[in-house]
Amino acid sequence: MKNEKKRKIEAVLFDLDGVIINSFESWFQAFNRMLKAYRREEVSRAEFRVRCWGPDLDHILENFLGKSNQKDTFSLVNFKRKVLDEQLNLINLVELSPGAREVLSRLRGECKLKVGLVTNTPKKNVQGIFEQFGLFEYFDAVVTGDEVARGKPDAEMVLEACKRLGVKPENSVLVGDTESDFQAGKSAGCAVVVGVGV
Repeated sequence: MKNEKKRKIEAVLFDLDGVIINSFESWFQAFNRMLKAYRREEVSRAEFRVRCWGPDLDHILENFLGKSNQKDTFSLVNFKRKVLDEQLNLINLVELSPGAREVLSRLRGECKLKVGLVTNTPKKNVQGIFEQFGLFEYFDAVVTGDEVARGKPDAEMVLEACKRLGVKPENSVLVGDTESDFQAGKSAGCAVVVGVGV
């Protein structure tokens, strides 16, 4: 039997939506309001969950509105900005996951682990959510979708979070709720990728 060296876990990385908070309804409504404003067909909650929940907003827009060309790039950029602004207007629909504060506090305090956030959500929206629920104190590093060239499922933001925390990916655990999270954690080389339901 081989003697395998145990990996020392030094950090836990969390996805935001569906893990720390539930912001599904705010994004669903924001997206549909903008589809309607742009005279596009609105989507059901089920379709939104399947087609939109997990990838970064650029991939979602490409999926719904098609690849942009030079002629309509501004239109896509404008649509994206309006969706993000509208989600902030609907922040009252965002709910904190039960026990989230307690888990985060225990990890940093009792367990002496570093805690990071890796989310495709842009910084402005994350700040609004953090202000709403008083979450700033619970994270040692936050990497948002607009701080990297490629969002999840790419590994870039996971690697960046590990760099900011001063840990190796193999000494970290990623907690997420989508296939995008799983792929990003696996590609980055995280020791464990934990899936939780939305």
